[in-house]
Amino acid sequence: MLRITALVAGLALSANAFALSIADLSQTDASSGLKDALTQGAKVAVQQLGKPGGFSNNEQVRIELPGKLGKAAKTMKMMGMGDQVEQLETSMNKAAEAAMPQAQALLVDAVKKMSVTDAKSILAGGDDAATQYLNKTSREQIRAKFLPIVKQATDKVGVAQQYNALASKASAFGALDAKSANVENYVTDKALDGLFEMIAQQEASIRENPAAAATSLAKKVFGAL
Repeated sequence: MLRITALVAGLALSANAFALSIADLSQTDASSGLKDALTQGAKVAVQQLGKPGGFSNNEQVRIELPGKLGKAAKTMKMMGMGDQVEQLETSMNKAAEAAMPQAQALLVDAVKKMSVTDAKSILAGGDDAATQYLNKTSREQIRAKFLPIVKQATDKVGVAQQYNALASKASAFGALDAKSANVENYVTDKALDGLFEMIAQQEASIRENPAAAATSLAKKVFGAL
């Protein structure tokens, strides 16, 4: 019995000796593992959002009219005058869904080019620390490339003229900020918000279960947390 107990204790000590911690990771491995996880998260997010209903059927990311314009829209809906509002919001969500497939290459490229100055501190951060870092460092570059894609999609579903006419009036009275006064700007920003929200969920999932990571390096890096 004592021998068995000693053997179990010895095995436990051996396992601990081989277990990695963040301190054991090289900066290169930590950075590459983060990028692998973000690339995986980006691809999954695009797949989830880029299908019919990807935005409109997801309460977390559904795009509605902004600011006071949105409040007025809700009142119209309650008064039975929401058909025009529903049509406009449905079209905005369809535009975001249609633009998503082209977002994947932009996101993956941004992840690859991302300069991670302190990957270990990001790993030690919150459940969405890596996603927030990507958002902070790459959002504007992604936005600049994504905007014309969204514009093409909004033009195709015919929301631009309808939204812009309504939003420009609201903007003149301070109901909207300058970005939201243009449909492609507004839909682009909301689409990116949705993307980063879904990527953050994927990151949290990998942190909770490193075995779900797509690459062996990401498994190793997140398994060290």
